[in-house]
Amino acid sequence: MENDAAEPTEPSIEAETQQPPVLPATEAKADHTAGMLCHLLSLTLLIGVPLGNILGPLIVWLIKRDEDPFVDLCGKESLNFQISMTIYMMIAGILIFFIVGLFMIPALMILNIVYTIIAAIKASKGTSYTYPLSIRFIK
Repeated sequence: MENDAAEPTEPSIEAETQQPPVLPATEAKADHTAGMLCHLLSLTLLIGVPLGNILGPLIVWLIKRDEDPFVDLCGKESLNFQISMTIYMMIAGILIFFIVGLFMIPALMILNIVYTIIAAIKASKGTSYTYPLSIRFIK
């Protein structure tokens, strides 16, 4: 019986010098990073930037919203939540006179930080996040 299997041949020189294709994964990661920045820049209020919770996401959203629909979605979600939280904090500030605000302000601050971090983690994975307690100002 004869063996019909062909002998393996040496790879050609052309195959050895050929470069692997460049995948656009870095481009997709950059888009996720910009979406994540929309959420994380809202924490600039914590380092003392007045209205930083609104200005940070607003700047990233205005620059990148036309380039990527994911950044557009993240920016809208972050802005809606931060505007809502600002309104809730103002109401809690007024309710300090009735003692209720003393409990509301720390609770709102903790919720703001926790939900923002959750949204940033989801955005880094390329998943959109809808904040709870958010009023839809920007649609």
